[in-house]
Amino acid sequence: MKIAIVHDYLVDAGGAERVVIALHEQYPAAPIFTSVMDARTTFPTFRALDVRTSFLQRLPVRKGNYKFLLPLFPLAFESFDLSGYEVVLSSASAFAKGVVTAPETLHVCYCHTPPRFVWRYHEYIAQEQLGRAARGVIAFIVHRLREWDYVAAQRVDFFIANSRITARRIAKNYRRDAVVIPPPVEVEKFTPRADIGDYYLVVSRLAPYKRIDVAVQAFNQLRVPLKIVGAGVDAARLRKMAADNIEFLGHVPQAQLADLYARCRAVVFPGVEDFGIVPLEANAAGRPVIAFAAGGALETVVEGETGAFFRAQTPDALAQIVAATDVSRFDARILRAHAEEFSQARFKERIARFIADQWRATRMEDGAG
Repeated sequence: MKIAIVHDYLVDAGGAERVVIALHEQYPAAPIFTSVMDARTTFPTFRALDVRTSFLQRLPVRKGNYKFLLPLFPLAFESFDLSGYEVVLSSASAFAKGVVTAPETLHVCYCHTPPRFVWRYHEYIAQEQLGRAARGVIAFIVHRLREWDYVAAQRVDFFIANSRITARRIAKNYRRDAVVIPPPVEVEKFTPRADIGDYYLVVSRLAPYKRIDVAVQAFNQLRVPLKIVGAGVDAARLRKMAADNIEFLGHVPQAQLADLYARCRAVVFPGVEDFGIVPLEANAAGRPVIAFAAGGALETVVEGETGAFFRAQTPDALAQIVAATDVSRFDARILRAHAEEFSQARFKERIARFIADQWRATRMEDGAG
């Protein structure tokens, strides 16, 4: 199979970009097509790979302004010539699924979520704290983008969703079925330790929708140590409300992060995510999770075995569960084994099997095998 990988944009260093890296490791001969790339803000790995950008790369694109190009992204992806590829594997939370492929080409989309700015517009505007100019631009074009996004989704032969909640959104927004394959977790970067500290841990981008304020207010009540790893637009507000038992660490190197995970009493996960890798990273380091019972956490946390849930997204509910949960009763070996079910190796195995099965089926339908 001659395979091409397509991704929305390479301007961040997050979970979606880790998926692209894992896909390329599985298919190392595949070039990566993307709209724009900012080598300074995405993973350094991409600098050494065959990344092919669209005409948008010739514009002064940066991490902070690429969203102003929204009206041009559909044209950018439709302009790629993928006629020489037998399989196109798109990684999309927005536009990558809109590439145009030949009838005989198999197009599989790994969907992180249908785009929030299109299908959950009011929620997106509130969560991202966008400025007036950005809100005006998005409001003006979102209707047309919704129409294009639905049409683009019909070009995909098969959808893979990163979670059950994403699969439900694909069914709702696109009227398409999806197979669920969870994203890869780099479990090999984490090692359980015996010397557990006295603190709890939050690892998150500090954005309002992550609801880190719930954790801050809960630990203000509890008066036990909480360390928060991450940065973002909500940092100043959170620091202002935090008592002196709460420490903000900002971004930390991977080795320090692994140590923080392994020595914490438990990881606190107060938001709602489409999937959420943090609980599994905690388990890989041998530590349990205290999570809000919603979204992806319902798929990654096994109550009583790998963590505990609080069921109202309030400081009081979280404080009560933290106080009532005996974290010493969780078995690090069980936690680690659970995380390994979501390892990179398992992800690549599932992806490769799905692609191979669909490729064989397509070839048989075409009378070629």
